[in-house]
Amino acid sequence: MNKKFYIEHLKEGLLTNNPTFVQLLGMCPTLAVTTSVSNSIGMGLSATAVLMFSNLFISLLRKFIPKQVRIAAYIVIISGFVTAIELLLHAFLPSLYASLGLFIPLIVVNCIILARAEAFASKNGPLRSLWDGLAMGLGFTFALILIGSVREILGAGSILGYDLTFGVWQPALLFIMPAGAFITLGCIIAAVTALRRAADARVKAKEKTARVTGKEEE
Repeated sequence: MNKKFYIEHLKEGLLTNNPTFVQLLGMCPTLAVTTSVSNSIGMGLSATAVLMFSNLFISLLRKFIPKQVRIAAYIVIISGFVTAIELLLHAFLPSLYASLGLFIPLIVVNCIILARAEAFASKNGPLRSLWDGLAMGLGFTFALILIGSVREILGAGSILGYDLTFGVWQPALLFIMPAGAFITLGCIIAAVTALRRAADARVKAKEKTARVTGKEEE
């Protein structure tokens, strides 16, 4: 695996093909657990661990899994790692486990994990699949933390438990309610889309300029 693959794939997971802001996958946990940054970090890192190890094992077993039962096999593999993460959180981070609640076992049906298993891990080698899981998982975690930060600051007036109101302004409770999740997500997706379009326009402008310059030189 060359260095270019590492860099480009990490960039793709975090920015250009972010699973939340671009692919619009994993909306259920994105909307439900981002009431605080701590919840966002916990869910993001849990999903990243499941993504990495499920991708790795699916890649290793891809030649032995019959095509007719591949989805069922993927779900069994994914559920095994989700159960392991759930037990570890219950044992070592009980407060986070209680906060995330039902959404930990629901990682099994997270569209991001199953999509990467089908689209990437089933077609690539173990190292590439492991890196794909890390890149997409970090992209998902980044998205959750960004949304969680906005919602916690505006809705609770704090960040990771530290008060940011300083007695000057009153938090808008709307942002820690379900409606606030939709508003925050919509605004961030709109901003990301605008930035991507602007970047694409700059690339096209450079290519056009290069073509014109090349013709003039000829």
